[in-house]
Amino acid sequence: MAYVKKRSVLPIYFVGLTWLAWAWLLGLPLYRPTHYIIVALLSVIAYHAGKMIFPDRGYEVQDAPPSAHQAQPRPEPETGGKPKSTGNPEIDALLSERDRAVGEMRRLNASIEDPKISAQISRLEETTGKIIDTVAASPSKLPQIRKFMSYYLPTTLKLLNAYDRMDSTGASGANIDGTKGRIGDMLDSICTAFTRLLDDLYGDEAMDISAEITVMEQMLAQEGLGGMTLGGS
Repeated sequence: MAYVKKRSVLPIYFVGLTWLAWAWLLGLPLYRPTHYIIVALLSVIAYHAGKMIFPDRGYEVQDAPPSAHQAQPRPEPETGGKPKSTGNPEIDALLSERDRAVGEMRRLNASIEDPKISAQISRLEETTGKIIDTVAASPSKLPQIRKFMSYYLPTTLKLLNAYDRMDSTGASGANIDGTKGRIGDMLDSICTAFTRLLDDLYGDEAMDISAEITVMEQMLAQEGLGGMTLGGS
C-alpha cells in the first residue's frame, strides 16, 4: 500500500478572488506599493482560510504491479572492483600492468584485421600473461623481468599501436607499407624472445629437478633398484 496526499487547489482560487474583489467588485486602487502590499496580505489570509476550509486529503492506494510496457530497472553491472591485494606492492603493480597490457593487446587484436598480425598478437598476449603469472607466483624471479616490463613490453605495445594507426588509414604507400612490413617482421622476433624469457624463468626449477632426478637415480642404483619399478618384485 502507498499513501498519497492530494493537495486542494481551492485555496489558490481564494487568492484569485481576493485580487478580483479588490480591483473589480470593490473598485479599489492598485497604483501604489502600499495597495499591492495590502492585497498581498489579504491574499495570504485568504489562502490560509481556504486551507482550513478545504484541507489536503490523504488516502492509501494499492501498489500497481509494473506492466510489460513499463521500463524495468536494470540490474547494476557486476564489476570486479579492485583486484585483491597479494600483500606485496610490487606484485600488485605487476598484476595491474598485466591486466592493462593484455587488455590493450586484445583491443588491438580486434582492430587489426591482418590474420598473421592477429595470430602474433594472440601469441604475445598468452605469453605475456604466463610470464607475469609465473613471477607473481614466485616473486624472487621479479629481477629477471625488469627489462621486459620497463622496455620490451611497452615498446611492443607502441609498435602495435603504430601498426594499428597506419592500418586504419586504409592507405598504401612506401612509408605506410614499409613500416607495417617491418613491424610484422619484428613481431616474429618479439614472439620468440617472449617465449624464450618464459622458458628462462623455469631455468632454476629445471636445474633443481634435474639434480633431484640425478640423486634419485644414484640412490636407486645403490639400493640395487636401478631399472626396476618401485612396486615391482
